[in-house]
Amino acid sequence: MSTLTRPAKAAADSPVRRTSPRRAGRRGAYKGLLFMLPFLIGFLLTYVVPIGYAFNQSLHEKKSSGLGFGPTKVVFTGFANFSAILADGTFWAGMLRTLLFGAAQITVMLGISLLLALLLDGVAARAVRFFRAGLLIPYVIPGVVSTLIWLFLYSPTASPIVDIGARAGTTVTFFGGLNTYLSLGNLLTWQGIGFNMILISASLQALPRELYEAARLDGAKEWRIAWSIKVPNITGILVLTGMFSLIGRLQLFTEPLFLRYVAPESISTDFTPMLEIFDRAFKTGDYQYAAAESLVLAVVTGILAFVFYRVTNRKVS
Repeated sequence: MSTLTRPAKAAADSPVRRTSPRRAGRRGAYKGLLFMLPFLIGFLLTYVVPIGYAFNQSLHEKKSSGLGFGPTKVVFTGFANFSAILADGTFWAGMLRTLLFGAAQITVMLGISLLLALLLDGVAARAVRFFRAGLLIPYVIPGVVSTLIWLFLYSPTASPIVDIGARAGTTVTFFGGLNTYLSLGNLLTWQGIGFNMILISASLQALPRELYEAARLDGAKEWRIAWSIKVPNITGILVLTGMFSLIGRLQLFTEPLFLRYVAPESISTDFTPMLEIFDRAFKTGDYQYAAAESLVLAVVTGILAFVFYRVTNRKVS
């Protein structure tokens, strides 16, 4: 006589329901999509929709009827704005000016950041935390505030540096010709050294210390270890910080905009592409052309960042 009860027999006789791998994968995809939904909504609203709106605006122009004396109408003109930008020497001159300035300023900034990171790598851990916090302060300060600080130091009437130079019988000027680029570069370097130094220092901390010990046993000095072991092993982070800095320089706006209030004769409205776009949109009122310029700037920035990363990565590997 069987010892199984009826419920046990029914459970044993009933087939086991198993979820197919395809159905399980579909459920996992749905759950992942639900988790990503807040990000996707924010991405659509803050990136995709504005880009689509800018592209739609770039396909239109404002035109006046009646020989320019009638009311203005926004009409569809296709890619006429983009064709005009390709022949706009002012826009491309600002682009080239920003690239040349960025090439020099980024090289100096990353060089100083690398030097500071190498120096901190040989300091005790407690001292490293102290110096890291101190060097990171300029990056923590908002860009507008730091620009106002240096605006005061660069002011020809209120700067204590100018006052000290005048008492010493020397005329100190921060704008005009090369001085304009040096002043702006000094400001941007002051802002970016701490952040880049933190990234480089973290990469140095991740390197195995056995490499240093082996090099010391072979008689290598500290500078030799830094040049032959440390720097070659952190080229990846140097490439990454260089690419981010390049993107930032092509989008340079706040600092030259505020410095322009002190030296409008040295920093024009087309000094950088972003200044040109701002002036075109909010002073001239040509939103359609400014939208086309912003899209062209975005495409050029993406292409240059991609080329920079591929070329430097090829050299690294």
